Amino acid sequence: MEAHTPAAAAGTLKIGDDLTVNRLGFGAMRITGQGIWGEPAEPAEARRVLRRAVELGVDFIDTADAYGPQVSERLIAEALHPYPRGLVIATKGGLVRPSAPEWAADGRPAHLRAACEASLKRLKLGRIDLYQLHRIDSRVPLEDSIGELVRLQAEGKIRHIGVSNFGVSELARARRITRIVAVQNRYNAGDRSSADVLAACERDGLAFIPWAPLGRALGNGNLEAAARAHGVSGVEIAIAWLLAKSPAMLPIPGTGSVAHLERNVASAGIRLSAGEVAELG
Repeated sequence: MEAHTPAAAAGTLKIGDDLTVNRLGFGAMRITGQGIWGEPAEPAEARRVLRRAVELGVDFIDTADAYGPQVSERLIAEALHPYPRGLVIATKGGLVRPSAPEWAADGRPAHLRAACEASLKRLKLGRIDLYQLHRIDSRVPLEDSIGELVRLQAEGKIRHIGVSNFGVSELARARRITRIVAVQNRYNAGDRSSADVLAACERDGLAFIPWAPLGRALGNGNLEAAARAHGVSGVEIAIAWLLAKSPAMLPIPGTGSVAHLERNVASAGIRLSAGEVAELG
């Protein structure tokens, strides 16, 4: 991607040894319908959001087969295929949606294989750059789930393996099986429960992808004070704080609105002082 784009102001991060992306990505969960279920109210706007993200220099888009389900992946292909050089599309498998309110883990090897192969078709890819186990299934040994991703990788269907919603001990177990290059956990200025996982990623060179990057952060008095000082919104400061918090951080704020997308990506250019970072935690 162009070095002068707004997203490039965040700097870059390596995923594995061979993928370098701008450190401000896009999460494609919210381009689907209400409740992350079904088609978006404005499909054309959803496609515009995806195209505009790429124009702004976003070269890492994260999605999952559970978003819609299937809708987010399909929209990405409709909007962006054939994909521009350097665009990394990450997706996830291991959660199923029997109904709108349900998010059920399914880590069975047969399911993960079918999910990965279906994602390849929807995304019109020959290989998925980063495929993540969406959540551990308590009914299936972690080693069996990760082992199937290793087999898919050996077949050339996955480039790199990541995990999501993992604790430190679970991450260590997965890393005994294969190389894990990224962890995607909930983390924001109002929820630091994965601080130990972030520390492990920093230590060992893994990317840390915070989902719900805004979460409970908004309403924080220090965050609002920093927003006033910089003349921006609390949302932008929350994203800037994540970028300042750790060089391993790869925030993926999502939206179904072009206007919101542009403000989110502009966060890459905000520079918080050490004092502001400390005050925000």
